[in-house]
Amino acid sequence: MAHLFEPLKLRGVEFAHRIVVSPMCQYSCTDGFANDWHFVHLGTRAVGRAAAVIAEATAITADSRISPQDLGIWTDAHIEPLRRAFTFIADQGSVPGIQLAHAGRKASTNQPWNGGKPITPAQGGWTPIFAPSALAFSDGYQVPQALSIAEIGSIIEAFAAAAQRAQAAGAKLIELHSAHGYLLHSFLSPLSNQRTDQYGGSFANRIRIVCEVVAAVRKVWPDQYPLWVRISATDWVEGGWTVEESVELARTLEPLGVDLIDCSSGGNVARAKIPVGSGYQVAFAETIRREAGVPTAAVGMITDPAQADQIVRSGQADIVILARQFLRDPYWPLLAAHALGHDIQWPVQYDRAKKR
Repeated sequence: MAHLFEPLKLRGVEFAHRIVVSPMCQYSCTDGFANDWHFVHLGTRAVGRAAAVIAEATAITADSRISPQDLGIWTDAHIEPLRRAFTFIADQGSVPGIQLAHAGRKASTNQPWNGGKPITPAQGGWTPIFAPSALAFSDGYQVPQALSIAEIGSIIEAFAAAAQRAQAAGAKLIELHSAHGYLLHSFLSPLSNQRTDQYGGSFANRIRIVCEVVAAVRKVWPDQYPLWVRISATDWVEGGWTVEESVELARTLEPLGVDLIDCSSGGNVARAKIPVGSGYQVAFAETIRREAGVPTAAVGMITDPAQADQIVRSGQADIVILARQFLRDPYWPLLAAHALGHDIQWPVQYDRAKKR
């Protein structure tokens, strides 16, 4: 039976163990360019021996950013700063990854520490923002412009172009962001998608854009590199996207070239009641893994080594992805290995800290 520190191979990429750094927005860029903050933030977790380090939600177009300070990959000029970080991550034995994203109707907002609210062009934001339907995310948010068929096609092409730039930058893992109320998720959910054309209505129509993005990315993304998709497994609201639909989506995406489903939840409805607690989303990863037969990752308040190990040992998920715990402790895999009695290679510069 697999355990937390057993290697995992997906396509031609081997992960040293099952602990991965979640993409975490840093809201610290100018014009989408990675800088020293990103190099240190990402590199430190690789020094801590995470199996993979996934760069934050990275905008495929300038107007697809959550905030003006988001990381971007919409021009070739963005490649070199990312390459610096990805090269360092790989040199530490971690897999460099990137999450490609379009913010949809949650675009053009301020940084969280400045309130996280929608901002106008005069405040550094932009208009229009885009979504499947002209439905604002919440009170005070812009009413988005419903995408035309041609605009949908352009976005699909932008995802593929971003994947090519990610490869040029040295990424060996791509995760497509189809969760948390951003553009792809908003197509999936009937609460935010009220279209009557081929991208709305039926389940097959609502998942169409995700399938087309996957197909376009897989066409240009090397076959030896894995492709993941992060989903919100449920909207936590009656009439919204459901776990059952998530299972069917996973079944549909695997033959298109998706290697793992990263199972989060929520984010599409502002006032959803979410029962947040330790490991509260793990059951989604377990259900999708069991019923769709697709590898999954578990996320959400996973903080204890024994908890993480049990998730993998019990077959609830193949990987655990940690966010806040990695902010508290960039070296968590090293300490988790010690706690669980596994021996993993510390950086030689830090090896003396191993001797207690």
